[in-house]
Amino acid sequence: MPKITYIDHEGLSKTIDVDNGLSVMEGAIQNNVPGIDADCGGSMACATCHVYVEEKWLNKLIKAEEAEIDMIDMAYEPKKNSRLSCQLIVSEDLDGLVVYTPAKQT
Repeated sequence: MPKITYIDHEGLSKTIDVDNGLSVMEGAIQNNVPGIDADCGGSMACATCHVYVEEKWLNKLIKAEEAEIDMIDMAYEPKKNSRLSCQLIVSEDLDGLVVYTPAKQT
């Protein structure tokens, strides 16, 4: 089972075993990770699951689709490594993924 590390804006980290096929957002919600609100439940209708992906993982992820990019534009302090965690599907290839939550969600 892949391990995903969530680090909040204060530097506190939580490493979780997340089942293959779940999203990074679902792993956070199921394990009470603070900083990922997921108000829309993963339907890509908000940006409250916004995360910053550790740079070394960016090329290992499926590219963001236009709809995700548009939604990220509405997120709090988007950066070039911003993604919606609802769009990041966990697989063995993502074992060790590190994401950072912003100071707040929009």
